[in-house]
Amino acid sequence: MKPHDMLLAASVAVLWGMGFVVAKSALAHFPPIFLMALRFGLSAACLVWFFRPPWKLLRHIFWIALVGATLEYALIFTGLARLDVSTATLLVQLEAPFGIFLGWLVFRERIGARRIGGIALALAGVVGIVGAPRMQGGLLHAAMVIGGGFAWAAGQIMVKRLSRAGIRIDGLPLVSAIAVMAAPQLLLVSLLLEDGQLAAVQTATPGMWAAVAYLGLGMTILAYAIWYHLLGRYPVSRVMPFLLLLPLVAVAGGVLILGEPLSANMVIGGLCILIGVAVINAREPARGPAGAPPSP
Repeated sequence: MKPHDMLLAASVAVLWGMGFVVAKSALAHFPPIFLMALRFGLSAACLVWFFRPPWKLLRHIFWIALVGATLEYALIFTGLARLDVSTATLLVQLEAPFGIFLGWLVFRERIGARRIGGIALALAGVVGIVGAPRMQGGLLHAAMVIGGGFAWAAGQIMVKRLSRAGIRIDGLPLVSAIAVMAAPQLLLVSLLLEDGQLAAVQTATPGMWAAVAYLGLGMTILAYAIWYHLLGRYPVSRVMPFLLLLPLVAVAGGVLILGEPLSANMVIGGLCILIGVAVINAREPARGPAGAPPSP
């Protein structure tokens, strides 16, 4: 991989990792599900003009967006609202083991001893994190983040089922289609489960709107544009390992920018998760089917 492409790959991890830090700040003002509705609404408004959704597949995209975007982000960012960025981003890494497990369950894909060991190590890391003293009383929100990771994996399986049926949606057109569907879904869920949306919009400062812009434009559109550019030039196995920088960036941002504490349990548990995910990717670099977006 060329040096400038390595920098681009690292920039994706930085964009996604810092997205959690930015979102954590915005969650002090916006309800979490509503914030995700704003994020995907902005992304859809920008992308739909250049990457038209495949209208014939809207029924499939509806369910993929419902599971792999609406349910996923509603759970993850509701959990993030009550957890440290460090904790949430490390728990999100369970997406990879969940994807491997569902691939075995649905498609009977071989797991292998090495990936089983990676899954076990990642789960041991989760046990270490949720057992940390500051997690007491926050187990429900940790479970939400973990559940969101499982929803991501389920969404990727749904995309892969389309590809196995000979239906393929590439890159940003897929992101555009999911954003078009996820934005109204998230807004409806927010209206049913949350309150204060109108007041949040009316009282939002320029800094809060800048955070929304970062989530919709930087974390979603720019990061995915770079990501799919790299996937088009290099094997997935060369690009995917850079995603291991994501939680490191988010943890560093949480500690240095938000002033979050970092306990020994978090360090040890986080290392176990990252090493476990690295072992899993060493056997099967792709975290999802070709063309399916990862979940920042």
